Amino acid sequence: MDASETTGTEPAAAYPSRRIRSFVRREGRLTRGQQAALEALWPRLGLATDQGLLDLAEVFGRRVPVTLEVGFGDGESLATQAVQYPERDFIGIEVHRPGVGHLLGEIERRGLTNIRLFDTDAVEVLERSIPPASLDTVQVFFPDPWHKKRHHKRRLIQPAFVDRIASRLRPGGRLHLATDWADYAEHMQVVLAAADRFRPDGPLPAPERPAHRPETKFERRGERLGHQVWDLLYRLR
Repeated sequence: MDASETTGTEPAAAYPSRRIRSFVRREGRLTRGQQAALEALWPRLGLATDQGLLDLAEVFGRRVPVTLEVGFGDGESLATQAVQYPERDFIGIEVHRPGVGHLLGEIERRGLTNIRLFDTDAVEVLERSIPPASLDTVQVFFPDPWHKKRHHKRRLIQPAFVDRIASRLRPGGRLHLATDWADYAEHMQVVLAAADRFRPDGPLPAPERPAHRPETKFERRGERLGHQVWDLLYRLR
C-alpha cells in the first residue's frame, strides 16, 4: 500500500519506507545552546509518532483550538504566534535539529507553555499521531520549492498530502499556505482547486500578509531576492 492510501489507523508496519519525501535531512551543526535545549527540554516538549493518536487536550492540559505548523524553520515565527495567541495551542514539525533546538530555547526564554514539537516527517505525524477532525488550523509557510522541474514530485503540497490535512481539520478549519516562488504558488492553487473539500478563504493570493502570520526569515530572504510573497488561505468545507 502506498503511503497516500493510509488512513492513520494502520500499524507502523503498514507504512512503506521508500515513499518520496519532500525534504532532505541535513543535520547541520548544533550550537551549545541548541544542544543544551534539546537535552533539557525535548523530554518534556517533544512528541513522537510511536505514541499513537494523541489526545490533544491531554497533551496540553486544556481543550482549546490547536494550530499545526509544518516546517517551522528556526521557530521564531511559531514562537511569536504562541506569544500573540495564548488562548491557542501550537504543534510544530521540523526535521532539522538546529531549528528544533533554537525553538526550544525560545520556548524557555519566553516562558511558553502552549507549544509541542515533532522532529519527524509531517506525513507520518498526520497519519499516526493527529486524530481526525482535531485541528483548527494547518499552516505551511515557505516549504522547500524544489524549483527544478525534475524535482517537482518532491514538493510537499500534493493531492495526497492535502487530503491528509483535510481529514485532520475540523469542519470549517483553515489551511494557510505561503511561498515566495510564483510557480509553486500556481502549483498550490491548482492542487487546492482540485481538492473539493477546500474553498478559498478570501482573494487568492491574499492582498497582503495576514496579520496573524509573523514575517519569517525565509520571507525576508526572498524579498531581498525580489520575490513576491504569496499567502493562500482556504477553509475546509
